[in-house]
Amino acid sequence: MFSSYSQYLDNAVNEIAKLPGIGKRTALRLALHLLKEDEVNVQSFVDAIANLKSKICYCKICHNISDTDICTICQQPKRDTTTICVVQDIRDIIAIENTAQFTGLYHVLGGIISPVDGIGPNQLTLESLFKRVKEEHINEVILALPATVEGDTTNFYIHKNIKEQVKTITTIARGIGIGEELEFTDEVTLGRSLLSRTDFDTSYSRRM
Repeated sequence: MFSSYSQYLDNAVNEIAKLPGIGKRTALRLALHLLKEDEVNVQSFVDAIANLKSKICYCKICHNISDTDICTICQQPKRDTTTICVVQDIRDIIAIENTAQFTGLYHVLGGIISPVDGIGPNQLTLESLFKRVKEEHINEVILALPATVEGDTTNFYIHKNIKEQVKTITTIARGIGIGEELEFTDEVTLGRSLLSRTDFDTSYSRRM
């Protein structure tokens, strides 16, 4: 029991506290806020959460979240259908789309290969990706997975399975962020920055 005032309040606090990053105190504050809100606003909030689970589905092509069988990105006629960017989850699509620099299509794996966590190739949408590469006219596959051991393992697995069918397989650049000092950069990132070095004139002109 978190409080001795109401079992309904306790129940609400306990459910809210199940959300990631929210402790009991924050959950109590949120529950009390909802309690003070107009009933119409609270019902609108409840309906939005309910619809989040019952109405949202996954795109049959790229596995992005969608309100229909085919997501809005896959439906856009101006997208470059010859390029697929492979990402771990939906949050990566949101991040890339916010840059407004990518015009191709996506493929959401739903995770990365991690034997320690019991996640193998069969738990991901890899077969769906391989089918797209085989059946569609794909010129480039961009591997935009985390710069971790698990991410690299997944990259190698994908590369091994599609290298004979795709003209170009690339990974997003990995290196030192603008404003970072070399002395505070870890060895792996620094090493990759050296291996992925770019032409100065090209790099400098883009920043000016």
